[in-house]
Amino acid sequence: MKAKHQRLTLAVLALVALIGAGLLAAFALQDQASYFYTPTDIAEKKPAFGEAIRLGGMVEKGSIHHEADGVTVNFIVQDGKSRQAVIYTGITPDLFVEGSGVVADGKLTADGIFVADSLLAKHDENYIPRELEGIDMTGDMKKADTLVE
Repeated sequence: MKAKHQRLTLAVLALVALIGAGLLAAFALQDQASYFYTPTDIAEKKPAFGEAIRLGGMVEKGSIHHEADGVTVNFIVQDGKSRQAVIYTGITPDLFVEGSGVVADGKLTADGIFVADSLLAKHDENYIPRELEGIDMTGDMKKADTLVE
């Protein structure tokens, strides 16, 4: 075999190996991916129960309630149009307060409650996720609006 054919064969094998590695990595990370939803997205798109999703919005003022066990927190995440009830068991971030931005990883239950596995609070008063730009940051919302439960 000529040197030109050997180089071409080697280049094709390297390309096939690279594509194979990319597909293998994508398949391995498939279960780790979660999609970002706002409360309005959850109300409109109705993600499957038990599917890992990421919920983002503002913590509604007056909605944080601590359970008697001291580690379970119930609160409402809103985006200016819809509201979503959330339950989180664990230590909340220091910056997790009413009226602040929050991103929660978790799953939606059959009764419409979002059970969060982890919470991320905004890191300073200037941070707003790209998906939440233009949302009223006061956290005030009319109670007559929809509560997704």
